[in-house]
Amino acid sequence: MDRLFSPWRLDYITGPKDKTTCVFCRHAEERRTNPDNPDSLVLFSGAHVYVVLNRYPYNNGHLMVVPYRHTSTLTDLEREELGELMLWTQRSEQALREAYPPEGINVGINLGKVAGAGIEEHLHVHVVPRWAGDTNFMTVVAETRVLPEDLSMTARRLRPVFEKLSET
Repeated sequence: MDRLFSPWRLDYITGPKDKTTCVFCRHAEERRTNPDNPDSLVLFSGAHVYVVLNRYPYNNGHLMVVPYRHTSTLTDLEREELGELMLWTQRSEQALREAYPPEGINVGINLGKVAGAGIEEHLHVHVVPRWAGDTNFMTVVAETRVLPEDLSMTARRLRPVFEKLSET
Protein backbone atom coordinates (compact mmCIF):
# COMPACT_ATOMS: atom_id res chain seq x y z
CA MET A 1 0.00 0.00 0.00
CA ASP A 2 1.27 3.47 -0.90
CA ARG A 3 1.14 6.23 1.74
CA LEU A 4 1.62 9.92 1.26
CA PHE A 5 1.44 12.16 4.33
CA SER A 6 -1.07 15.00 3.74
CA PRO A 7 -2.18 16.43 7.10
CA TRP A 8 -4.14 19.31 5.54
CA ARG A 9 -6.80 16.80 4.44
CA LEU A 10 -7.79 15.82 8.00
CA ASP A 11 -10.26 18.69 8.37
CA TYR A 12 -11.88 17.68 5.09
CA ILE A 13 -12.08 14.00 6.02
CA THR A 14 -13.37 14.46 9.58
CA GLY A 15 -15.27 17.72 9.15
CA PRO A 16 -18.97 18.14 8.45
CA LYS A 17 -20.02 17.74 4.81
CA ASP A 18 -22.43 20.34 3.45
CA LYS A 19 -23.92 18.85 0.31
CA THR A 20 -26.79 21.35 0.23
CA THR A 21 -24.70 24.15 -1.25
CA CYS A 22 -22.11 24.32 -3.99
CA VAL A 23 -18.46 24.49 -2.88
CA PHE A 24 -17.88 27.51 -5.15
CA CYS A 25 -20.92 29.30 -3.75
CA ARG A 26 -19.61 28.57 -0.21
CA HIS A 27 -16.21 30.09 -1.12
CA ALA A 28 -17.94 33.23 -2.39
CA GLU A 29 -20.14 33.51 0.70
CA GLU A 30 -17.16 32.97 3.01
CA ARG A 31 -15.27 35.75 1.25
CA ARG A 32 -18.24 38.12 1.58
CA THR A 33 -18.76 37.40 5.28
CA ASN A 34 -15.09 37.12 6.32
CA PRO A 35 -12.94 38.95 3.72
CA ASP A 36 -9.84 39.08 5.93
CA ASN A 37 -9.69 35.36 6.75
CA PRO A 38 -5.98 34.46 6.42
CA ASP A 39 -6.88 30.79 5.90
CA SER A 40 -9.09 31.48 2.90
CA LEU A 41 -8.00 30.04 -0.42
CA VAL A 42 -9.63 32.97 -2.26
CA LEU A 43 -6.91 35.16 -3.75
CA PHE A 44 -9.02 37.87 -5.41
CA SER A 45 -12.65 39.01 -5.42
CA GLY A 46 -14.06 41.08 -8.26
CA ALA A 47 -17.53 42.34 -9.14
CA HIS A 48 -18.53 39.17 -11.03
CA VAL A 49 -15.78 36.59 -10.40
CA TYR A 50 -13.24 35.48 -7.84
CA VAL A 51 -9.95 33.57 -8.01
CA VAL A 52 -9.41 30.62 -5.68
CA LEU A 53 -6.69 28.01 -5.19
CA ASN A 54 -7.68 24.46 -6.04
CA ARG A 55 -7.80 22.51 -2.76
CA TYR A 56 -6.66 19.38 -4.62
CA PRO A 57 -4.14 20.85 -7.06
CA TYR A 58 -2.54 19.21 -10.04
CA ASN A 59 0.55 21.38 -9.39
CA ASN A 60 1.45 24.10 -6.91
CA GLY A 61 -0.26 27.30 -7.96
CA HIS A 62 -3.25 25.49 -9.56
CA LEU A 63 -6.05 28.01 -9.31
CA MET A 64 -9.53 28.60 -10.65
CA VAL A 65 -11.42 31.66 -11.83
CA VAL A 66 -15.06 31.33 -10.81
CA PRO A 67 -18.13 33.47 -11.53
CA TYR A 68 -20.20 34.29 -8.46
CA ARG A 69 -23.35 33.36 -10.34
CA HIS A 70 -24.16 29.67 -10.08
CA THR A 71 -24.29 28.53 -13.70
CA SER A 72 -22.87 25.60 -15.62
CA THR A 73 -22.36 27.10 -19.09
CA LEU A 74 -20.56 30.00 -20.73
CA THR A 75 -23.70 30.82 -22.70
CA ASP A 76 -25.52 31.68 -19.45
CA LEU A 77 -23.01 34.40 -18.57
CA GLU A 78 -23.75 38.05 -19.26
CA ARG A 79 -21.18 40.05 -21.25
CA GLU A 80 -19.79 41.73 -18.10
CA GLU A 81 -19.40 38.39 -16.32
CA LEU A 82 -17.70 36.80 -19.32
CA GLY A 83 -15.40 39.81 -19.72
CA GLU A 84 -14.31 39.72 -16.09
CA LEU A 85 -13.89 35.92 -16.23
CA MET A 86 -11.45 36.24 -19.13
CA LEU A 87 -9.69 39.29 -17.64
CA TRP A 88 -8.95 37.42 -14.41
CA THR A 89 -7.95 34.30 -16.30
CA GLN A 90 -5.39 36.50 -18.07
CA ARG A 91 -4.29 38.11 -14.80
CA SER A 92 -4.02 34.67 -13.20
CA GLU A 93 -1.55 33.77 -15.92
CA GLN A 94 0.38 36.96 -15.11
CA ALA A 95 0.36 36.18 -11.37
CA LEU A 96 1.63 32.64 -11.88
CA ARG A 97 4.37 33.80 -14.25
CA GLU A 98 5.51 36.36 -11.68
CA ALA A 99 5.30 34.15 -8.59
CA TYR A 100 6.56 30.84 -9.95
CA PRO A 101 7.98 31.33 -13.44
CA PRO A 102 6.40 28.18 -14.92
CA GLU A 103 7.61 26.82 -18.24
CA GLY A 104 4.02 26.56 -19.48
CA ILE A 105 0.44 27.01 -18.32
CA ASN A 106 -2.70 24.97 -18.97
CA VAL A 107 -5.97 26.91 -19.09
CA GLY A 108 -9.15 24.88 -19.30
CA ILE A 109 -12.90 24.77 -18.84
CA ASN A 110 -14.69 21.43 -18.56
CA LEU A 111 -18.40 21.80 -19.38
CA GLY A 112 -20.36 18.75 -18.25
CA LYS A 113 -19.46 15.52 -16.53
CA VAL A 114 -18.42 13.66 -19.68
CA ALA A 115 -16.09 16.56 -20.52
CA GLY A 116 -14.27 16.03 -17.22
CA ALA A 117 -16.02 18.52 -14.94
CA GLY A 118 -15.58 17.45 -11.34
CA ILE A 119 -18.09 20.08 -10.24
CA GLU A 120 -20.29 20.35 -13.29
CA GLU A 121 -23.02 22.57 -11.85
CA HIS A 122 -20.80 25.66 -11.35
CA LEU A 123 -18.62 26.91 -14.19
CA HIS A 124 -14.94 27.51 -13.39
CA VAL A 125 -11.72 28.03 -15.35
CA HIS A 126 -8.62 26.06 -14.33
CA VAL A 127 -5.23 27.80 -14.61
CA VAL A 128 -2.41 25.33 -13.97
CA PRO A 129 1.31 26.17 -14.03
CA ARG A 130 3.47 23.49 -15.65
CA TRP A 131 7.15 22.57 -15.59
CA ALA A 132 9.19 20.05 -17.54
CA GLY A 133 9.18 16.89 -15.45
CA ASP A 134 6.08 17.69 -13.38
CA THR A 135 4.61 14.44 -14.67
CA ASN A 136 7.52 12.50 -13.24
CA PHE A 137 7.84 8.86 -12.29
CA MET A 138 5.78 9.33 -9.09
CA THR A 139 2.74 10.33 -11.13
CA VAL A 140 3.25 7.74 -13.84
CA VAL A 141 4.38 4.75 -11.77
CA ALA A 142 2.89 5.35 -8.33
CA GLU A 143 -0.17 7.39 -9.38
CA THR A 144 0.85 9.89 -6.71
CA ARG A 145 1.34 13.65 -6.99
CA VAL A 146 4.18 15.27 -5.10
CA LEU A 147 3.48 18.89 -4.23
CA PRO A 148 6.47 20.66 -2.67
CA GLU A 149 4.49 23.61 -1.27
CA ASP A 150 1.63 23.72 1.26
CA LEU A 151 -1.58 25.48 0.12
CA SER A 152 -1.24 28.17 2.80
CA MET A 153 2.24 29.01 1.50
CA THR A 154 0.93 29.12 -2.06
CA ALA A 155 -1.76 31.57 -0.93
CA ARG A 156 0.82 33.75 0.86
CA ARG A 157 2.98 33.74 -2.26
CA LEU A 158 0.16 34.64 -4.69
CA ARG A 159 -2.05 36.99 -2.63
CA PRO A 160 0.27 40.06 -2.88
CA VAL A 161 0.64 39.52 -6.63
CA PHE A 162 -3.15 39.49 -7.04
CA GLU A 163 -3.44 42.61 -4.85
CA LYS A 164 -1.00 44.39 -7.15
CA LEU A 165 -2.83 43.21 -10.28
CA SER A 166 -6.18 44.35 -8.90
CA GLU A 167 -4.85 47.91 -8.65
CA THR A 168 -4.20 48.08 -12.41
